[in-house]
Amino acid sequence: MASRKANGQGPKRENLTKSDVEKIKEEIRYREVTLGPKLKEDLKEARAQGDLSENFEYYCAKRANNQNNSRIRYLENMLAKANIIEDETEEDEVGINSLVTIKFEERDMERTVKVVTGIRSDALNNMVSIETPVGKAILGHKVGDRVLVKANDTVSYYVVIKALVKDVGDSDDKISSF
Repeated sequence: MASRKANGQGPKRENLTKSDVEKIKEEIRYREVTLGPKLKEDLKEARAQGDLSENFEYYCAKRANNQNNSRIRYLENMLAKANIIEDETEEDEVGINSLVTIKFEERDMERTVKVVTGIRSDALNNMVSIETPVGKAILGHKVGDRVLVKANDTVSYYVVIKALVKDVGDSDDKISSF
């Protein structure tokens, strides 16, 4: 499979809201100002215990410090490539931060999801990204609309939008830790 750069697409630009950007900056500040110094001190103390080849505390402290630094680089890279978006949908249309009840026709099952950006998606907590097939399909639709969701080139299904609560906010949403 060709890489993004090999086929001319370049690195993926993450769609983020202004609130997502603030949450990312907040995490970076926490990791640099609070967590980073603590992890460096833990590493220093573990190193002082002697033989590093058999020092499990040193291994754990070094690993935690490296993970913290890696997460900071990942978040900074995401910010550098961010595509800042705003919800431009009408008051009666599904948009970012909308709480939407959808009915899956084939299963005769309803599910309430919150439509979010990719950095906040969490399927276990019914937070569906605008990048997913369901998120893309229902975005901009209204209560009562029957919408085709294309999972891939061969699989598709219909959902009906049963209820919509516009812009429930995102203050409690966490950014993904992947």
